Amino acid sequence: MKDTIKMTVALVIFAAIACAGLAVVYDSTSKTIAERQKKDLDDALKGLFPAGDDFSPIDGSLSAADGKVQIGDSYTVTSGGEPIGVAVNASSGGFQAGITVLTGIDTAGAITGVKILQISDTPGLGANAAKENYYVDKPAKLTFYGQFAGMKAAGNIAVKKDGGTVEAITAATITSRAVSLIVKNAAQAGVEWMTANGGSN
Repeated sequence: MKDTIKMTVALVIFAAIACAGLAVVYDSTSKTIAERQKKDLDDALKGLFPAGDDFSPIDGSLSAADGKVQIGDSYTVTSGGEPIGVAVNASSGGFQAGITVLTGIDTAGAITGVKILQISDTPGLGANAAKENYYVDKPAKLTFYGQFAGMKAAGNIAVKKDGGTVEAITAATITSRAVSLIVKNAAQAGVEWMTANGGSN
């Protein structure tokens, strides 16, 4: 009986120590992950708006015209106190899983660039959407990423197979369509917000 009690106490103590250790590791890891995510977001925002010196979260929600797209955290961008655009975080499904894209839109309604924050599509195919140096037209040095810059929110942002202006990734039309849909809806939502809040020309 005494041996059983001792074993039970020992197991309880061991479990308590193990749980405490896991809690410390989780706390440390979650802080590291949060810090990395913040740095990635800061870098992405600065990449979309090099002249921006203030990125403030937008109060209230933006909505997408297409129900398949969800708008997430979005930011107003200013330079020297003057608004220069917004950055809209949006997501939707890809070939295998969700895709999250940060899209920059200036006050004239043009896309300043895009940054894919999360994608789980097939490596070497759909996952190429997240590569800043993946060319859809190598002779013209046109990257999948780069082709969105300069497009108007009101333009035909869709893959060429669907009558749009976006060059799709080879053998990854579904992913290309998903990214195009996200960017189009994010850009339109950004322009609508700026128009309603006096931040567009």
